[in-house]
Amino acid sequence: MNHETPLFPRSLHHLTAGARRVLTTAQLRSHGVSAAETEDRCRPGGAWRQLLPGVVLLHPGPPTSEERLHAVLMYTARERSVRVPDQPGPADSTAPRYEEAMITGQAALTLHGFSSAPPLPSLDAFDVLVSRLPRLRRLRSTGCVRIVRAPALPVPVQVTGVPVAPVPRALADAVATVDDAAAVRRLLTEAVAGGHCDAAAVVRELTGAKLLNRPHVVTAVDSLVAEGRAVAESLLYRMVWEYGLPDPVWNVDLRLPGGPHLGGLDAYWPDQAVALELDTRTPRQDLCQEDVWFEYARKRELLERLGVTVVHVTPHKLRAAAEQQAAVIRTALTAAEDRDPAAYVVVLPR
Repeated sequence: MNHETPLFPRSLHHLTAGARRVLTTAQLRSHGVSAAETEDRCRPGGAWRQLLPGVVLLHPGPPTSEERLHAVLMYTARERSVRVPDQPGPADSTAPRYEEAMITGQAALTLHGFSSAPPLPSLDAFDVLVSRLPRLRRLRSTGCVRIVRAPALPVPVQVTGVPVAPVPRALADAVATVDDAAAVRRLLTEAVAGGHCDAAAVVRELTGAKLLNRPHVVTAVDSLVAEGRAVAESLLYRMVWEYGLPDPVWNVDLRLPGGPHLGGLDAYWPDQAVALELDTRTPRQDLCQEDVWFEYARKRELLERLGVTVVHVTPHKLRAAAEQQAAVIRTALTAAEDRDPAAYVVVLPR
C-alpha cells in the first residue's frame, strides 16, 4: 500500500472531499483508521499532516484559515477529553460544537469583521478561551494554539460555524498581546465607532483583565471614552429627528435662580420639564462604581424633587431599540400636562 491508496473510501470519502478536512485521531479511529496507519500517512511526503497533537489535516498542503480555526478548537476539545462531533460533509450544514472553548483575541476580532484586525492567514497563533476548571489544567499552548484562561466564560457568538468570544472580551484578549499604542487605539475606536459594542463594556473588560495599568492602554481608553460619547450623541440626535420628537435644548446645565448647580444634561425640554441624560459611564480602576451610581442617583433625586422628569438612556438602547426609547420620551413629554408645574430653573449652555 502506498500513500495514494485511499483508506476506507466509503467511510472517509465524504470527509476528505469536503471543504474542511481536519479530524482528531479519535475520530479517525472511529472510522477504522488505526494510530499506526495515521502515523504512516503523516510521515514527510505523506498524504496527511499532523497540525497539532491529536489533530490531523487530511491533505498534504497548507491548511486554510478555516481548517486552522477548527484544528485549534479540536485540540482543546481533545485535551479536555470531550468528544468532538464529526465534521459535516457537503450535504450536512450542521456545524461542530466545541463546548467551553471559543476563539478570542485578534482572530476573533477579524471574524467579527474588524478592518483594523490582521487577516487570519497572517496570524501565527489563534487564541482560544477556556475555563480555569481543574480538569483543564493540563491544557497547554502549542503550535498555532495559544490558550487563554478565564474564571467564567462569556456566551460565544457563532461566526461561520465557529464559536467566537463577544467583542469586549475578544478586545481585552487582543489588547493583552499588542504593545503598539496606535494599534490598540485603532482596535478600541473601531469597536465603538463601528457599532460593535459600547465604550463602557470595553472598559469593563479591560479593567477585569487588569490592563489599565499599561500607559498605552490608558491613553487609548481616553480616546475611546471621547469616541463613545460622540457616537452616543449622534445616535441621540438621530433618534429625536427620525421619530419626530420636539426639539430640545442640547447640552445644558441647570441651576436654581441664585442657587446651586443642579447638574448637566444632554437634552432638556423646558416647557415640559423633561430632562434626558446619556448614561455613558466607563468605570475605571481608580473610580469606585458605587460612587458613580451615587452621583447619578443624587442628581436624579434632586431634579425629580423639583418636578423635573429625568430619562436615562444608554448607547446600547439607542442602538438596539431607538423606537422604544423615543416612545418613553414622548410619554414623559405628554404626561407633563397632568403634572404640577416644575420649579423654575435656569438653563445655561454647557
